[in-house]
Amino acid sequence: MSRVPKSFAAGTESPRHAVQAGSAAADDAESAASTFAARVVESFGRRTIVETPDGRRQAAILFGKKLAVVCGDRVLLRQDPGSDAAQIVQIEPRATLFSRTDSRGRIEPLAANLTLVAVLAAPLPAPDFYILDRYLAGAAFAGLRSAVIFNKSDLLADANETAMSGAPREEQASTPKASDRYPGGPPPEKAAYKDLRTIVEQYRQAGYPVFMLSAQHGTGMEELHEFLLPQVTLLAGQSGVGKTTLLNCLVPEAARKTRSLSDSTEEGRHTTVAAALFHLPSGGELIDSPGVRDYAPAPVEDANIQVGWPEILQRAAACRFNNCMHLREPGCAVLAAVNSGDIAARRYESYKRLLNVMRGLAPDYERRR
Repeated sequence: MSRVPKSFAAGTESPRHAVQAGSAAADDAESAASTFAARVVESFGRRTIVETPDGRRQAAILFGKKLAVVCGDRVLLRQDPGSDAAQIVQIEPRATLFSRTDSRGRIEPLAANLTLVAVLAAPLPAPDFYILDRYLAGAAFAGLRSAVIFNKSDLLADANETAMSGAPREEQASTPKASDRYPGGPPPEKAAYKDLRTIVEQYRQAGYPVFMLSAQHGTGMEELHEFLLPQVTLLAGQSGVGKTTLLNCLVPEAARKTRSLSDSTEEGRHTTVAAALFHLPSGGELIDSPGVRDYAPAPVEDANIQVGWPEILQRAAACRFNNCMHLREPGCAVLAAVNSGDIAARRYESYKRLLNVMRGLAPDYERRR
């Protein structure tokens, strides 16, 4: 009987297998060496624009069918020898993820690695503050800071008088009064905006940073610019509120196209079709997102919805019952604050509306009372 060569004995590899294993290891090492880091700055389904650490932007495509990226993702790529586009082969762990629920009840990620969500509203198109509230709540659910930006403040009937109420006398004297600007009284559409300041003040009282400005005229921008410097900010809001105009004001080189309101409906028209990331000249980053006509955050448990309302969460600890939902329960500190006016009735109504929305999104077996 022939003797088995030592190299083929049990527990050893054949020369052919050893060569293959060595080749595979070399391929893995070469593959690892050929990958490079980048950040997704625009995403169009399976095609994206990425930015490398040296600031260079280039096209990239997703490798395989399981990967899905959003603006702000940090990724690893490799260059495809047969194409000018690099291939995204891996998504780095996300520090944060901001999402929404689509019309079919599916969770759709919108942007990654944010630190702040800034929600815009304006006198025109007619603001839906319940959408604004849901954006603020979605930010809180994602562990993000949030702020309210009221754009087109020049459309308010006496915006100048409101802004100058605490200014030095010499500044007030140099500011024309509303009665001088509109001797016969403000136009009807401007007079109708007067009550909006009350709602804006409710956000301040709730604890949100609030900025009143006009991106078109460049007024009120300095304070906002300073606030945004250390942040990675998503600009969100209804269509037509001026997100792109604000972006162009903060980042002039962005030069994104803007559109006017629809003449027939006075509703916003979509200008931005995909989220895109830009760098502020002095630091910080902005992601301009497409305008919406509605928004609902990703579903959360009933007990966590109050997290999206800081004025409610602040008082919840004083409720008689630990599981108080602030609806009809006796000894509810939140209801007492609503009745006394310490919590705005409209904000409380917004909380109840989102509670009903979340219950509607949950499957039947998950619905709670």
